[in-house]
Amino acid sequence: MILPIIMAGGSGSRLWPLSRQQFPKQFLTLLGNHSMLQTTANRLQGIAHSPALVICNEEHRFSVAEQFRLKNINNSGIILEPVGRNTAPAIALAAMLAVQDGDDPILLVLAADHVIKNESAFCETVKQAVSLAEQNKLVTFGIVPTSPETGYGYIQRGDILANEFGFNVAHFVEKPNLSTAQDYIATGQYYWNSGMFLFKASAYLQELALHSPDIFSACEAAMTNTTHDADFIRIDNSAFEACPDDSIDYAVMEKTRHAVVVPMDCGWSDVGSWTALWEIEDKDEYGNVFKGDVIGINTQNTYVNATEKLVTVIGLDDVVVVETKDAILIAKQSEVQQVKQVVEQLKSENRNEWQHHREVYRPWGKYDSIDHGGRFQVKRITVKPGAKLSVQMHHHRAEHWIVVTGTAKVTNGENELLLTENQSTYIPVGAIHALENPGKVPLELIEVQSGSYLGEDDIVRFDDRYGRVDTKGITNA
Repeated sequence: MILPIIMAGGSGSRLWPLSRQQFPKQFLTLLGNHSMLQTTANRLQGIAHSPALVICNEEHRFSVAEQFRLKNINNSGIILEPVGRNTAPAIALAAMLAVQDGDDPILLVLAADHVIKNESAFCETVKQAVSLAEQNKLVTFGIVPTSPETGYGYIQRGDILANEFGFNVAHFVEKPNLSTAQDYIATGQYYWNSGMFLFKASAYLQELALHSPDIFSACEAAMTNTTHDADFIRIDNSAFEACPDDSIDYAVMEKTRHAVVVPMDCGWSDVGSWTALWEIEDKDEYGNVFKGDVIGINTQNTYVNATEKLVTVIGLDDVVVVETKDAILIAKQSEVQQVKQVVEQLKSENRNEWQHHREVYRPWGKYDSIDHGGRFQVKRITVKPGAKLSVQMHHHRAEHWIVVTGTAKVTNGENELLLTENQSTYIPVGAIHALENPGKVPLELIEVQSGSYLGEDDIVRFDDRYGRVDTKGITNA
């Protein structure tokens, strides 16, 4: 039995400004009509015996659940990590959960943010590797290289296995420089390290306990006190926070005697940069990829992604342009890896653009911060039918709500009222209030905040149907 494990953590900073810390690339629709997470889940239908078990950060839980709900994709649960501890602990949590009821499924471990163009080749290769996993081998899939990439780690193959489609692993090697990568390709013995794995849950746990017992013990402690909340599986926070941070390669695969590599040729990319996305996209006759409302004149080999505005480019060659509501990136194709430095600078300057889009998604809907000043902020709020914001209050700001479309059920102190189009209400500082959409269509309203402090952490929640009230009654999750 194959149980897919989808690792949906990470921040995807190399695809800024479209990817942000609170809405990273696995939630983006970059190719086709599905997000990368949705596409990853969908491609498993031909090979998996159970819906995927998902692992994600606590702060991304509602985005993950909503992504599955929107496309009617089932899952076997969503494990929430209170902090990121890399891939070895994340996979350990999934493996321990998988064997709790005495089962021992074969785990197909996948990242949520990879592109696979030839899905039939992917599925066929996974099926071929099952027999190796059944023999307690730890299978890693090595991508047949098409160029001397310096952005990937490599796997050197060793002796061929008896089944003749897999090899013992000789070495895992770090990202090389260009000349070394060229040497690797010339030998025909190296594959790109895809970060995809196939093994029995028990086989992985046995090797983890042998080679990284501190990780095994911390994860075991974290799984002794789990709680279930709808699709969410919560672990013991303090136990997991004490877990070492390590990848599966360092913690297990480079140490075990049971690692094997199975070559895979499936049009794979980890979409690690805007140039990588340009390379796998269909291009026009001039080598351009234009997404959104774009006019290009005398331009070639250029990627333009316009999400909100008309973008015009003239006389460009080998350039990336990405436009969002609150930020624009313009870079040479050869320099796009420096985007991470932009993100680090934004973080150091305590700016919001590295973390949030102007439009922010919440379990009840979304809001768009359309204007702000020293003592005011204006938001356009959309509440899904039947959804309700938490019962809350603010210490430092008052709010004016004006309904644009739909019907709002408002709790304002001791009063409860229904507001329809063009009607409004005022929420004073310190007033306990709530907002609900009792209707069948989305509720849209304009919120004008005024006060001495307008941060999202000025929220005291007294009741919340999405489980966002902690022991102190305060959270901005």
